[in-house]
Amino acid sequence: MVQYSNELKEEIRAANDIVDVISQYVTLKRSGRNYFGICPFHREKSPSFSVSPDRQYFHCFGCHKGGDVFTFVSEIEKLSFKETVEFLAERGHVTLPAEQDEGFNEKQYLKDRMYKINLETTLFFHERLYQPLAKIAQNYVKERKLDNATLKAFKIGYSGEYNELYKHLKSKGFKDNEILATGLVNKNDRGEFIDRFRKRLMFPIMTVNGKVVAFGGRRLDNNEKTAKYINSNENLIYSKKQHLFALNLAKQTNDKQIILVEGYMDAISLHQRGIKNVVASLGTALTEEQGRLLRKYSEQVLMSYDSDGAGQEAIMRGLEILGAQGCDARVIQMEGAKDPDEYIIKYGSERFKLLAKNAISLVEFKIKMIRSKYDLENATDKVRFLKEITKVLSKVENNIEREIYIGKVAEQYKISKEAIYVEVNKQTYKNQASKDNIKSRPIHKEEINQEEISESIIKRENMVLYLLINHYEESVIDITSNIVKEDFKLEVNQKIFEAITEAKEKSKDRILQVLSNIEDNELQSQISEIMLSDYEITSVQKCIEDIIINYTKERLNNRKLAIIKELENPSLPREDASMLEVELNNIIIELAKM
Repeated sequence: MVQYSNELKEEIRAANDIVDVISQYVTLKRSGRNYFGICPFHREKSPSFSVSPDRQYFHCFGCHKGGDVFTFVSEIEKLSFKETVEFLAERGHVTLPAEQDEGFNEKQYLKDRMYKINLETTLFFHERLYQPLAKIAQNYVKERKLDNATLKAFKIGYSGEYNELYKHLKSKGFKDNEILATGLVNKNDRGEFIDRFRKRLMFPIMTVNGKVVAFGGRRLDNNEKTAKYINSNENLIYSKKQHLFALNLAKQTNDKQIILVEGYMDAISLHQRGIKNVVASLGTALTEEQGRLLRKYSEQVLMSYDSDGAGQEAIMRGLEILGAQGCDARVIQMEGAKDPDEYIIKYGSERFKLLAKNAISLVEFKIKMIRSKYDLENATDKVRFLKEITKVLSKVENNIEREIYIGKVAEQYKISKEAIYVEVNKQTYKNQASKDNIKSRPIHKEEINQEEISESIIKRENMVLYLLINHYEESVIDITSNIVKEDFKLEVNQKIFEAITEAKEKSKDRILQVLSNIEDNELQSQISEIMLSDYEITSVQKCIEDIIINYTKERLNNRKLAIIKELENPSLPREDASMLEVELNNIIIELAKM
């Protein structure tokens, strides 16, 4: 039996966004930062099933099932852990190590060969770019002002003529069926093998972990009869909607902000000029899966699409998708250039950074788009404009944010605030009448089997673990210096605390990784409940101090009761009794101070 490493499980987990997976079984709706739906594990009418895209955990506050994506698939599909790993590996196009004792896995073997073919193809195309026969590609690269470091960072290459790649792959020992499976080569009616990409500048498309799964190729001649760009077809290891070009490089910046552009050259051009937190969407239309990827690796997404009509419409769709994922999504406004590549070459990186700093919100972008349709000097158009923008403003849930936008609109377009408020209120009432409010049920904890453990103690223990998981750097020293495993009454909490403290001196990300690798379903349910509960903490430091005082009081009170009981023993030696009385007096004084 193959033992799957934590690194492999992390790769599989990264390839299977929990919201994306659960959405195939449960209808989820966004509420705040999390998603809610009807629990698939027990009968209920109100949604108490919560999924966190940030923490990649789910929890039902009704039946108390919870955990990570492995737990969910195991429970919903009734699979063993091994079967769950295989299920998610297949779904996420992750290659598993072969199990020699269980026979030959033909499908897994083919996927492994496809990855190797793509890697070999990347190296072949990249090396060919530097050869004399690639003059047309070299001239294009110079024209686009790409330097050698950029060419190597993105493994940019050049595809040759007719069947040069096919011959090369055959010389490396790859079989026809393996080569055809990648889509890099086609077979015609005469049985001839012809390269799909010919005389094109080649861009390898990689997973977030750097595996080559597909290619994009740009036409280099002026033949209008052929497509400017062609891309790999979807296959056994590639699904376009689940990848973003250059995410493997952008994530290395550890920047909480990602810039989303349309084309390969936009991403590459910005990257070369020092703006490295850039990805491209592999096509104009952003998908929900790509939106979840962006949400996973960033806190803010800035869209910088082409300034033409199609690009602006794509921004609107993209903003809606990102907004539904809970992203802080904004729009970079460009003037004087058709795309980010042209802009940064023309005006430089500092000007582009300034545009990024002044990016506008979804609401502001919608208002700008509506404004472009009307002549505000015309009274009828101005009324229509007002009605349309108030529909947008009425959907802004945060009252302070809505107030700010109303003020901006009133000032910019010379419309009285009162008129805007009247229309916004009308729309709000309409929205409320038709709105399907999804609210999570109150948390009802089932009876705890362990004796004499009150709700307040459970909540306190859970809060300690919540602080260690979500505010590790701020809490780890104080908590682990004052609280030990034995202070926890719930056995599951003892085990979770032990797992966290064994990873002491590690980062918050490492703690999350340690917890996610726990395979005990009971522990995973408890972890998910702790992570997805709202403890209404306004000050982390004050909360830590209060908890430590609470535990200290409890220990002192317990010791006080134990001393009193010992003093009731008539056979207790006088000397021991005197020492206990001194200790008891000190405890009483300490408690009084507290």
